[in-house]
Amino acid sequence: MIKSNLAMSKLKTYLTGIKPTGDSHLGNYFGAIKPAIDFSKSGSSQERFLYFIADYHALTGVRDPKIFSEWVYSIAATWLSLGLDPQHVYFYRQSQIPEVFELNWLLACMTPKGDMNRAHAYKSMVTINEEKQNPDIDAGINMGLYTYPILMAADILLFDTNVVPVGKDQVQHVEITRSIAQRINEYFGSDTLVEPKEYLSGSGSYVPGLDGRKMSKSYQNGVMIFEEENKLRKLINRIKTDSLDQSIPKDPDQSLLMDFYKLVASPTEIADLSKRYNQGIGWGEVKAILFEAMNDHFKEARMRYQDLMKNKDYIDQVLNEGAEKAREIAIPVLQRVRLAMTGRN
Repeated sequence: MIKSNLAMSKLKTYLTGIKPTGDSHLGNYFGAIKPAIDFSKSGSSQERFLYFIADYHALTGVRDPKIFSEWVYSIAATWLSLGLDPQHVYFYRQSQIPEVFELNWLLACMTPKGDMNRAHAYKSMVTINEEKQNPDIDAGINMGLYTYPILMAADILLFDTNVVPVGKDQVQHVEITRSIAQRINEYFGSDTLVEPKEYLSGSGSYVPGLDGRKMSKSYQNGVMIFEEENKLRKLINRIKTDSLDQSIPKDPDQSLLMDFYKLVASPTEIADLSKRYNQGIGWGEVKAILFEAMNDHFKEARMRYQDLMKNKDYIDQVLNEGAEKAREIAIPVLQRVRLAMTGRN
Protein backbone atom coordinates (compact mmCIF):
# COMPACT_ATOMS: atom_id res chain seq x y z
CA MET A 1 0.00 0.00 0.00
CA ILE A 2 1.37 3.42 -0.99
CA LYS A 3 1.04 6.10 1.64
CA SER A 4 0.68 9.80 0.91
CA ASN A 5 2.45 12.52 2.85
CA LEU A 6 -0.38 14.90 1.93
CA ALA A 7 -2.00 14.91 5.36
CA MET A 8 -5.62 15.71 6.11
CA SER A 9 -6.32 19.26 7.19
CA LYS A 10 -6.42 20.09 10.90
CA LEU A 11 -9.02 22.80 10.27
CA LYS A 12 -12.61 21.80 10.90
CA THR A 13 -14.31 22.24 7.54
CA TYR A 14 -17.96 22.97 6.82
CA LEU A 15 -19.31 22.79 3.28
CA THR A 16 -22.63 23.95 1.82
CA GLY A 17 -23.78 23.39 -1.75
CA ILE A 18 -26.22 25.81 -3.38
CA LYS A 19 -28.12 24.55 -6.41
CA PRO A 20 -29.15 27.32 -8.85
CA THR A 21 -32.86 26.84 -9.50
CA GLY A 22 -34.15 30.31 -10.33
CA ASP A 23 -35.24 33.12 -8.02
CA SER A 24 -35.21 32.43 -4.28
CA HIS A 25 -38.31 32.94 -2.15
CA LEU A 26 -38.81 33.77 1.52
CA GLY A 27 -38.90 30.08 2.42
CA ASN A 28 -35.43 29.65 0.92
CA TYR A 29 -34.19 32.70 2.80
CA PHE A 30 -35.49 32.00 6.30
CA GLY A 31 -35.21 28.23 6.02
CA ALA A 32 -31.74 27.94 4.46
CA ILE A 33 -29.92 31.08 3.29
CA LYS A 34 -30.08 33.16 6.46
CA PRO A 35 -29.16 30.28 8.82
CA ALA A 36 -26.24 29.33 6.54
CA ILE A 37 -24.89 32.89 6.35
CA ASP A 38 -25.29 33.39 10.11
CA PHE A 39 -23.50 30.07 10.66
CA SER A 40 -20.52 31.23 8.59
CA LYS A 41 -20.11 34.26 10.85
CA SER A 42 -19.90 32.16 14.01
CA GLY A 43 -16.68 30.32 13.19
CA SER A 44 -13.26 30.45 14.82
CA SER A 45 -9.74 30.53 13.40
CA GLN A 46 -9.74 26.74 13.58
CA GLU A 47 -12.70 26.45 11.22
CA ARG A 48 -13.27 27.14 7.54
CA PHE A 49 -16.49 27.47 5.60
CA LEU A 50 -16.99 26.60 1.95
CA TYR A 51 -20.05 27.65 -0.07
CA PHE A 52 -20.27 26.58 -3.68
CA ILE A 53 -22.79 27.03 -6.47
CA ALA A 54 -23.60 23.51 -7.65
CA ASP A 55 -24.03 24.56 -11.26
CA TYR A 56 -23.28 21.20 -12.89
CA HIS A 57 -25.82 19.53 -10.63
CA ALA A 58 -28.43 21.78 -12.23
CA LEU A 59 -27.63 20.35 -15.67
CA THR A 60 -29.63 17.23 -14.82
CA GLY A 61 -32.74 19.24 -15.63
CA VAL A 62 -31.82 22.56 -17.29
CA ARG A 63 -31.40 22.54 -21.07
CA ASP A 64 -31.35 26.25 -21.91
CA PRO A 65 -27.80 27.66 -21.55
CA LYS A 66 -29.07 31.24 -21.19
CA ILE A 67 -31.37 30.28 -18.32
CA PHE A 68 -28.60 28.18 -16.79
CA SER A 69 -26.12 31.07 -16.85
CA GLU A 70 -28.65 33.57 -15.51
CA TRP A 71 -29.56 31.26 -12.61
CA VAL A 72 -25.91 30.94 -11.62
CA TYR A 73 -25.43 34.70 -11.52
CA SER A 74 -28.74 35.18 -9.73
CA ILE A 75 -27.94 32.74 -6.93
CA ALA A 76 -24.46 34.24 -6.50
CA ALA A 77 -25.89 37.77 -6.36
CA THR A 78 -28.57 36.61 -3.92
CA TRP A 79 -26.13 35.21 -1.37
CA LEU A 80 -23.72 38.11 -1.72
CA SER A 81 -26.42 40.74 -1.35
CA LEU A 82 -27.82 39.01 1.74
CA GLY A 83 -24.51 39.10 3.56
CA LEU A 84 -22.24 36.22 2.56
CA ASP A 85 -18.71 37.58 2.90
CA PRO A 86 -16.36 36.17 0.23
CA GLN A 87 -13.38 37.42 2.25
CA HIS A 88 -14.42 35.26 5.19
CA VAL A 89 -15.56 32.10 3.35
CA TYR A 90 -14.67 30.16 0.20
CA PHE A 91 -17.33 31.01 -2.41
CA TYR A 92 -16.99 29.44 -5.85
CA ARG A 93 -18.64 27.66 -8.77
CA GLN A 94 -18.48 23.88 -8.77
CA SER A 95 -17.57 23.89 -12.47
CA GLN A 96 -14.45 25.94 -11.73
CA ILE A 97 -12.93 23.07 -9.75
CA PRO A 98 -11.77 20.44 -12.28
CA GLU A 99 -10.55 18.23 -9.43
CA VAL A 100 -14.20 17.58 -8.51
CA PHE A 101 -14.79 15.71 -11.73
CA GLU A 102 -11.68 13.55 -11.56
CA LEU A 103 -12.52 12.62 -7.98
CA ASN A 104 -16.07 11.89 -9.13
CA TRP A 105 -14.73 9.13 -11.39
CA LEU A 106 -12.46 7.69 -8.72
CA LEU A 107 -15.39 7.53 -6.32
CA ALA A 108 -17.71 6.05 -8.95
CA CYS A 109 -15.30 3.16 -9.43
CA MET A 110 -15.68 2.31 -5.73
CA THR A 111 -19.46 2.78 -5.44
CA PRO A 112 -21.90 -0.16 -5.77
CA LYS A 113 -24.72 0.38 -8.24
CA GLY A 114 -27.13 -0.68 -5.52
CA ASP A 115 -26.35 2.49 -3.56
CA MET A 116 -27.56 4.55 -6.51
CA ASN A 117 -30.68 2.39 -6.86
CA ARG A 118 -31.62 3.34 -3.30
CA ALA A 119 -31.05 7.08 -3.72
CA HIS A 120 -34.21 9.08 -3.00
CA ALA A 121 -34.23 11.18 -6.19
CA TYR A 122 -33.89 8.12 -8.42
CA LYS A 123 -36.47 6.08 -6.48
CA SER A 124 -38.91 9.00 -6.66
CA MET A 125 -38.64 9.13 -10.47
CA VAL A 126 -39.06 5.37 -10.72
CA THR A 127 -42.17 5.56 -8.54
CA ILE A 128 -43.67 8.21 -10.82
CA ASN A 129 -43.08 5.99 -13.87
CA GLU A 130 -44.62 3.02 -12.06
CA GLU A 131 -47.70 5.04 -11.09
CA LYS A 132 -48.06 6.07 -14.74
CA GLN A 133 -47.70 2.39 -15.67
CA ASN A 134 -44.81 3.31 -17.96
CA PRO A 135 -43.23 0.07 -19.24
CA ASP A 136 -39.81 1.75 -18.91
CA ILE A 137 -39.34 2.52 -15.22
CA ASP A 138 -36.25 4.57 -16.10
CA ALA A 139 -38.05 6.83 -18.58
CA GLY A 140 -36.86 10.44 -18.32
CA ILE A 141 -34.01 9.55 -15.97
CA ASN A 142 -30.57 10.62 -17.20
CA MET A 143 -27.28 9.37 -15.82
CA GLY A 144 -26.61 12.75 -14.26
CA LEU A 145 -29.64 12.34 -12.01
CA TYR A 146 -28.85 8.68 -11.37
CA THR A 147 -25.25 9.31 -10.29
CA TYR A 148 -26.02 12.66 -8.64
CA PRO A 149 -25.04 11.37 -5.16
CA ILE A 150 -21.54 10.44 -6.35
CA LEU A 151 -20.88 13.92 -7.73
CA MET A 152 -22.17 15.34 -4.46
CA ALA A 153 -19.80 13.03 -2.61
CA ALA A 154 -16.93 14.41 -4.70
CA ASP A 155 -18.00 17.97 -3.82
CA ILE A 156 -17.80 17.06 -0.14
CA LEU A 157 -14.79 14.75 0.05
CA LEU A 158 -12.51 16.92 -2.09
CA PHE A 159 -12.18 19.48 0.70
CA ASP A 160 -11.63 17.20 3.72
CA THR A 161 -15.09 18.24 4.85
CA ASN A 162 -15.95 17.35 8.42
CA VAL A 163 -19.49 18.71 8.60
CA VAL A 164 -22.22 19.20 5.99
CA PRO A 165 -25.16 21.32 7.23
CA VAL A 166 -28.26 19.86 5.55
CA GLY A 167 -32.01 19.64 5.70
CA LYS A 168 -33.68 16.32 6.46
CA ASP A 169 -34.17 15.58 2.76
CA GLN A 170 -30.42 15.78 2.17
CA VAL A 171 -29.24 13.51 4.96
CA GLN A 172 -29.09 10.46 2.67
CA HIS A 173 -26.57 12.20 0.39
CA VAL A 174 -24.19 12.65 3.31
CA GLU A 175 -24.77 9.06 4.40
CA ILE A 176 -23.86 7.85 0.89
CA THR A 177 -20.80 10.11 0.92
CA ARG A 178 -19.68 8.73 4.26
CA SER A 179 -20.23 5.16 3.03
CA ILE A 180 -18.08 5.82 -0.06
CA ALA A 181 -15.32 7.35 2.08
CA GLN A 182 -15.41 4.44 4.51
CA ARG A 183 -15.15 1.91 1.69
CA ILE A 184 -12.17 3.70 0.15
CA ASN A 185 -10.48 4.01 3.54
CA GLU A 186 -10.93 0.28 4.12
CA TYR A 187 -9.27 -0.51 0.80
CA PHE A 188 -6.53 2.11 0.68
CA GLY A 189 -5.92 3.26 4.24
CA SER A 190 -7.75 5.27 6.88
CA ASP A 191 -5.83 8.44 6.01
CA THR A 192 -7.22 8.60 2.45
CA LEU A 193 -10.50 10.47 2.97
CA VAL A 194 -12.22 12.37 5.76
CA GLU A 195 -15.53 10.72 6.65
CA PRO A 196 -18.03 13.61 6.92
CA LYS A 197 -21.03 13.94 9.17
CA GLU A 198 -24.34 15.67 8.54
CA TYR A 199 -25.48 18.53 10.74
CA LEU A 200 -29.17 19.28 11.21
CA SER A 201 -29.17 22.75 12.71
CA GLY A 202 -32.91 22.88 13.34
CA SER A 203 -32.72 26.66 12.95
CA GLY A 204 -34.53 26.89 9.64
CA SER A 205 -37.87 28.64 9.95
CA TYR A 206 -41.11 27.19 8.59
CA VAL A 207 -42.40 29.77 6.14
CA PRO A 208 -46.01 29.63 4.94
CA GLY A 209 -46.96 30.41 1.39
CA LEU A 210 -49.64 32.84 0.27
CA ASP A 211 -52.20 30.03 0.51
CA GLY A 212 -51.16 28.88 3.99
CA ARG A 213 -49.31 25.77 2.82
CA LYS A 214 -45.53 25.57 3.10
CA MET A 215 -43.96 28.05 0.67
CA SER A 216 -42.79 26.10 -2.38
CA LYS A 217 -42.15 26.75 -6.05
CA SER A 218 -44.13 23.63 -6.86
CA TYR A 219 -47.20 25.17 -5.15
CA GLN A 220 -46.64 28.54 -6.86
CA ASN A 221 -47.43 30.23 -3.56
CA GLY A 222 -44.17 32.00 -2.96
CA VAL A 223 -42.99 35.53 -2.37
CA MET A 224 -39.61 36.15 -3.93
CA ILE A 225 -36.94 37.71 -1.72
CA PHE A 226 -36.33 40.60 -4.10
CA GLU A 227 -39.91 41.15 -5.24
CA GLU A 228 -40.51 44.59 -6.74
CA GLU A 229 -42.47 46.89 -4.44
CA ASN A 230 -45.62 47.08 -6.55
CA LYS A 231 -45.81 43.33 -7.04
CA LEU A 232 -45.07 42.70 -3.37
CA ARG A 233 -47.98 44.95 -2.39
CA LYS A 234 -50.31 43.11 -4.78
CA LEU A 235 -49.24 39.71 -3.47
CA ILE A 236 -49.86 40.73 0.14
CA ASN A 237 -53.25 42.20 -0.75
CA ARG A 238 -54.20 38.86 -2.33
CA ILE A 239 -53.79 36.95 0.95
CA LYS A 240 -57.24 35.70 1.93
CA THR A 241 -58.75 36.81 5.21
CA ASP A 242 -62.10 36.31 6.91
CA SER A 243 -64.93 38.85 6.87
CA LEU A 244 -64.74 39.91 10.52
CA ASP A 245 -65.54 43.57 11.09
CA GLN A 246 -62.65 45.88 11.95
CA SER A 247 -63.95 46.44 15.50
CA ILE A 248 -64.02 42.72 16.38
CA PRO A 249 -60.97 41.41 18.28
CA LYS A 250 -58.89 38.92 16.30
CA ASP A 251 -56.51 36.13 17.28
CA PRO A 252 -52.95 36.98 16.11
CA ASP A 253 -51.92 33.34 16.53
CA GLN A 254 -54.48 32.26 13.93
CA SER A 255 -53.52 34.83 11.30
CA LEU A 256 -51.47 34.12 8.18
CA LEU A 257 -50.70 37.83 7.94
CA MET A 258 -49.21 37.76 11.42
CA ASP A 259 -47.18 34.64 10.51
CA PHE A 260 -45.55 36.65 7.74
CA TYR A 261 -45.10 39.70 9.96
CA LYS A 262 -43.23 37.67 12.59
CA LEU A 263 -40.57 36.85 10.00
CA VAL A 264 -39.52 40.45 9.46
CA ALA A 265 -40.61 42.45 12.52
CA SER A 266 -38.89 43.01 15.86
CA PRO A 267 -40.31 41.49 19.09
CA THR A 268 -41.60 44.92 20.12
CA GLU A 269 -43.32 45.46 16.78
CA ILE A 270 -44.89 41.99 16.96
CA ALA A 271 -46.17 42.68 20.48
CA ASP A 272 -47.65 46.03 19.41
CA LEU A 273 -49.48 44.55 16.43
CA SER A 274 -50.72 41.60 18.51
CA LYS A 275 -52.22 44.09 20.95
CA ARG A 276 -54.02 45.83 18.09
CA TYR A 277 -55.36 42.45 16.91
CA ASN A 278 -56.85 41.91 20.36
CA GLN A 279 -58.38 45.39 20.33
CA GLY A 280 -59.73 45.10 16.80
CA ILE A 281 -58.04 46.10 13.55
CA GLY A 282 -59.02 45.97 9.88
CA TRP A 283 -57.36 43.49 7.57
CA GLY A 284 -56.52 46.23 5.10
CA GLU A 285 -54.50 48.03 7.74
CA VAL A 286 -52.72 44.82 8.73
CA LYS A 287 -51.78 44.21 5.10
CA ALA A 288 -50.43 47.75 4.79
CA ILE A 289 -48.33 47.27 7.94
CA LEU A 290 -47.06 43.92 6.66
CA PHE A 291 -46.11 45.39 3.28
CA GLU A 292 -44.09 48.20 4.87
CA ALA A 293 -42.29 45.80 7.20
CA MET A 294 -41.47 43.26 4.52
CA ASN A 295 -40.46 45.87 1.96
CA ASP A 296 -38.18 47.65 4.44
CA HIS A 297 -36.60 44.38 5.59
CA PHE A 298 -35.29 43.51 2.11
CA LYS A 299 -35.01 46.98 0.55
CA GLU A 300 -31.24 47.44 0.91
CA ALA A 301 -30.49 43.84 -0.07
CA ARG A 302 -32.77 44.20 -3.11
CA MET A 303 -30.83 47.27 -4.23
CA ARG A 304 -27.52 45.41 -3.77
CA TYR A 305 -28.89 42.46 -5.73
CA GLN A 306 -29.99 44.68 -8.61
CA ASP A 307 -26.59 46.36 -8.69
CA LEU A 308 -24.79 43.01 -8.71
CA MET A 309 -26.91 41.67 -11.55
CA LYS A 310 -25.84 44.72 -13.57
CA ASN A 311 -22.18 44.02 -12.75
CA LYS A 312 -21.65 40.35 -13.59
CA ASP A 313 -17.95 40.93 -14.13
CA TYR A 314 -17.68 41.57 -10.40
CA ILE A 315 -19.57 38.34 -9.64
CA ASP A 316 -17.16 36.49 -11.93
CA GLN A 317 -14.23 38.08 -10.11
CA VAL A 318 -15.55 37.00 -6.70
CA LEU A 319 -16.21 33.43 -7.85
CA ASN A 320 -12.88 33.17 -9.68
CA GLU A 321 -10.99 34.30 -6.59
CA GLY A 322 -12.98 31.86 -4.49
CA ALA A 323 -12.20 29.03 -6.88
CA GLU A 324 -8.48 29.79 -6.72
CA LYS A 325 -8.56 29.58 -2.93
CA ALA A 326 -10.67 26.42 -2.99
CA ARG A 327 -8.31 24.68 -5.41
CA GLU A 328 -5.47 25.23 -2.94
CA ILE A 329 -7.37 22.77 -0.74
CA ALA A 330 -8.64 20.52 -3.52
CA ILE A 331 -5.41 19.79 -5.39
CA PRO A 332 -3.49 18.14 -2.53
CA VAL A 333 -6.58 16.16 -1.47
CA LEU A 334 -6.98 14.78 -4.99
CA GLN A 335 -3.26 14.01 -5.13
CA ARG A 336 -3.60 12.08 -1.87
CA VAL A 337 -6.54 10.04 -3.15
CA ARG A 338 -4.97 9.50 -6.57
CA LEU A 339 -1.73 8.30 -4.98
CA ALA A 340 -3.60 5.90 -2.70
CA MET A 341 -5.73 4.45 -5.51
CA THR A 342 -3.39 4.50 -8.52
CA GLY A 343 0.13 4.82 -7.15
CA ARG A 344 0.71 8.21 -8.72
CA ASN A 345 -0.09 11.76 -7.68
